[in-house]
Amino acid sequence: MQKKPIIVVVDGLGGGIGSQLCAKVRQVFGQRVEIFALGTNSSATEQMLRAGADRGASGENAIQVSVGQAQVILGPIGIVLPDSMMGEITPAIAQSVMRAGGKKVLLPVSQPHFILAGVLPSSLSKCIDEVVSLLASELAGMLEFEQK
Repeated sequence: MQKKPIIVVVDGLGGGIGSQLCAKVRQVFGQRVEIFALGTNSSATEQMLRAGADRGASGENAIQVSVGQAQVILGPIGIVLPDSMMGEITPAIAQSVMRAGGKKVLLPVSQPHFILAGVLPSSLSKCIDEVVSLLASELAGMLEFEQK
């Protein structure tokens, strides 16, 4: 039996974006993928677990240890920017995410201390749909999609 691809979702603060990502990935891929919820805090992790993640862990060390297991890493762009998310993304977390071997698919979510140029404004739900579409492209060779 082929091992399921591991999708890691990293988020902080209240876990709102991460929980929406987990829910959409679960809706689209069902049990064909394993979702790891990695939160900078227990609230974020708990929200992502409620939304459909299979496993979860919280904090800097948990993220550093677990992010390397992913075939694909999802989250807001702040997960690769030290001191973003009101300081919850430490330099060690940002570095761990960037050094992880999995493909990163990031949401272009602006924060007070930076602006994303060249990115047209779009609703969060449309961005999440795009993330899941890109995820499907990345996983195409790993998953056998059922014809309906």
